[in-house]
Amino acid sequence: MKCKEELGQTVIPIFYKVDPSDIKKLTGKFGSVFRNNCVGKKNEVIIKWRRALVKVATTTGYTSQNWDNEAALIEKIATDILKMLNHGKPERDFDCLIGMGAHIREMEQLLCLDSDEVKMIGIWGPSGIGKTTIARVLFNQFNYNFELSAFMENMKQMMYIPLSADDYSAKLHLQKQFMSQIINHKEIEICHLGVAQDMLQDKKVLVVLDNVDQSIQLDAIAKETRWFGHGSRIIITTQDQKFLKAHDDINHIYNVGFPSAGEACQIFCMYAFGQKFPKDGFEDLTWQVTKLLGGLPLGLRVMGSHFRGMSKHEWINALPRLKTRLDSTIQSILKFSYDALWDEDKDLFLHIACLFNNKRISKVEEHLAHKFLDVRQGLYILADKSLISIDTEWIKMHSLLEQLGKEIVRHELGHQFIRDPGKCQFLVDARDICEVLTDETGSSNVLGIHFDPSELSDELNISVGAFEGMSNLKFLRFKCPYGDQSLYLPRGLSYLSPKLRLLQWGCFPMSCLPSNFCSKYLVELNLRFSKLQKLWEGNQPLRNLKWMDLSYSKNLKVLPDLSTATKLQELFLIECSSLVELPSSIGNATNLQTLHLGDCKSIVELPSYIGNATSLSWLNLSGCSSLMQLPFSIGNAINLEILHMDMCTSLMNLPSSIGNLHKLTEFTLKGCSKLEFLPTNINLESLDELNLTECLFLKTFPEISTNIKHLYLNGTGVDKVPSSIKSWSRLDDLHMSYSENLKEFPYALDIITTLYVNDLEMHEIPLWVKKISCLRGLILSGCKKLVSLPQLSDSLLYLEAINCESLERLDFSFHNPKVYLSFVNCFKLNKEARELIIQTRTNYAVLPGGEVPSKFTYQANGGNSMTVNLKHRLLSTTSRFKACILLVYRGDKEDEANGKEMMVSYRIMDKHNLGIVPCRPTYHFIMPPTLPEHLYTFEFDADVTSTEYFFEFKVDSNDKVIKDCGVLQL
Repeated sequence: MKCKEELGQTVIPIFYKVDPSDIKKLTGKFGSVFRNNCVGKKNEVIIKWRRALVKVATTTGYTSQNWDNEAALIEKIATDILKMLNHGKPERDFDCLIGMGAHIREMEQLLCLDSDEVKMIGIWGPSGIGKTTIARVLFNQFNYNFELSAFMENMKQMMYIPLSADDYSAKLHLQKQFMSQIINHKEIEICHLGVAQDMLQDKKVLVVLDNVDQSIQLDAIAKETRWFGHGSRIIITTQDQKFLKAHDDINHIYNVGFPSAGEACQIFCMYAFGQKFPKDGFEDLTWQVTKLLGGLPLGLRVMGSHFRGMSKHEWINALPRLKTRLDSTIQSILKFSYDALWDEDKDLFLHIACLFNNKRISKVEEHLAHKFLDVRQGLYILADKSLISIDTEWIKMHSLLEQLGKEIVRHELGHQFIRDPGKCQFLVDARDICEVLTDETGSSNVLGIHFDPSELSDELNISVGAFEGMSNLKFLRFKCPYGDQSLYLPRGLSYLSPKLRLLQWGCFPMSCLPSNFCSKYLVELNLRFSKLQKLWEGNQPLRNLKWMDLSYSKNLKVLPDLSTATKLQELFLIECSSLVELPSSIGNATNLQTLHLGDCKSIVELPSYIGNATSLSWLNLSGCSSLMQLPFSIGNAINLEILHMDMCTSLMNLPSSIGNLHKLTEFTLKGCSKLEFLPTNINLESLDELNLTECLFLKTFPEISTNIKHLYLNGTGVDKVPSSIKSWSRLDDLHMSYSENLKEFPYALDIITTLYVNDLEMHEIPLWVKKISCLRGLILSGCKKLVSLPQLSDSLLYLEAINCESLERLDFSFHNPKVYLSFVNCFKLNKEARELIIQTRTNYAVLPGGEVPSKFTYQANGGNSMTVNLKHRLLSTTSRFKACILLVYRGDKEDEANGKEMMVSYRIMDKHNLGIVPCRPTYHFIMPPTLPEHLYTFEFDADVTSTEYFFEFKVDSNDKVIKDCGVLQL
């Protein structure tokens, strides 16, 4: 018993021809023998013996008096001990399965193994995700707790009997296989479907039904929980959630998620290198391959084995093929799911894989409405079968399944590649597309083209008649980012299919679409960054058009007639700087919800018919610097919720009709420098935000809503606050510019949350500013004579001092660890002030400096990365770090400070396991101005579990780089 208590060993007593109660009470013959053995022994020894015997007597074991046949007893003991010994193996067998521990812990909670209830648990996920492996580990770890157990592997392959209206014989066949395995009797006869229940209803069983793909399989083996004894557990793995949802007795469904990036890398490395991290020199290649495989464990295992033993040069040569071709082993497994689909669902799968991965469901529904009776229902079927996932109305298909679909369309006529790619249903391979578009070999078979020119090494000259043979082409998607000059139409384009439903062609190189272009079936038109001056000659039918995006088409001068565009929902015309006006026919677009005219600098006015667009909810006119006024009819757009008019520098007034916009929640007019007045006697009851920043001529406090939550008046001439503001119960943010007049309104000092100070003569912060009780932000800009800052309100969350060239002292301390501090071009800050900024617990801070302070114990000594050796392993897995980076100009660039925010991202890698360490937050934004020779510090939490890490920092800037960096563990 001492070995059991101190060493954790298993003790199984065998009470051979003796009653356990005699041992516990020391009665009968056993008691007599015990007393004889106690003669001459010390009392403490006898007490120990008694206690040990009580524990033995109450420990579960075997009593020979309960058995008529000793041989049967011996066989039972041997069988049970063998099960226990086998139970010790799985933990070692599955040590190399990365992330398995988390899955098992989740499943243990669902299984509730201590409960006497019969439970059925489903394990659901796509092929290759690890469902069977999880079930196998659970079975091997826990089957010894059950009287009977069976692992029915790959149920799909057991269904060799053709199904008919009478599936009774198929069920008998399945139940016979199940019963012969669970009772270990191959010759068992099953004459009716009640046998399983009759034989197992009083047995505690563990059953795994692996890879179930038909409901008949569950009906035959585990139709109801009452078929099994108390405490039984039935585990079902499937990639079709439908079967699990349809079964009334299934208690929980465990959705197997993809491993994290770090775990995926470790899985791959175990098979590629026999260890959890890559060999020296293979780090970048490992990450590239892992990313391409998308985290699917099957792909990671297969390709890890494929790359094992290869040289670095062989890896590099293999990568291009991996990007476009699917390994045959992976393909054969994934294709099982595809082959089980109905023909219509197969067709939908191919459309998603080739054209619509990562797209909104609403768009896909419209594009495919002509082809499928119920697109959404078909998508749900694919989701239930784990072939796609639906994330907040967006379709997501795993990269390997996407590759599978693309491989299938290239083999449509059999197992060999289609020799003439122009006969494929979809063209998705860059080389195939180049061949078809240069040789004019496209046929009527082609329904869709999805082309990414970034896959090309050379430019592509598209033939004038490239699309003439593709009379059934419905989807044309050319993904050409801004600045891409790889596609050319040297002789123009003579034809595009009249059946097109989607036309997306970035950087379209012509000034007009072909003269015979027909838009009758067009649902979406996306020609961003085009060289178009106009879309087409004359009028075109646009009855099906829902989405139009011509943004950044700087030569576009005129829009087509929109009289028939009654279904149009979104119109994006960002930076169409040559566009002078909108057609009056836009009033016919009664379903228009979004209109973005940002930076359309030539538009002088909007047509009065804009008010007819009564469905309009989002209107962006920011940067329309020539726009002088809004039409009075804007008040008819009663569903408008968001109106952006920032930097409309010619805007002088607003119509009183905006008082009708009772659903308006956000109204921004930043930088409307000529705006003097806002309408009076109106109350926009839904308005949350009104932003009038830098409306220089505005002097009257705006009272257009008493429900405002966020009001921005900084940079305006407003210096009086009406007493009525005290009744604005929802007001949470009030930004104002410094004025001595404000101290005359004491109630304002309880409401102002952010104060902007731009006073060239100010030497010190006035006393009344210190009394602003809710002050969260103080921005000091160009206060050239300001020498020191006093103690400020504890509510302060951000303090900015920009170009305060005389600022030396900071006579205060901060107690809020979420505070933001910025001291840009404040070069006279003394040593104490700089140390205070560095030592203060902040989310983010900026100060002048030419080198990373020594306080940061881990430093890169030039560059943006370093190795950090923590002195001790932390008891907690979460640690907080403060980082410091020093920026310098890239090369010879010495531009002025820019007005854009800059993102700093960081990556922490465990050098032993090569896992990416989770951080919170994962990035920080540096607010403008961003300058070199300044230190930027920020804090973040990281889940660290070992002692050696690799830290790397990056900035998204074209003109600045990180010269040096350091890290401090807090």
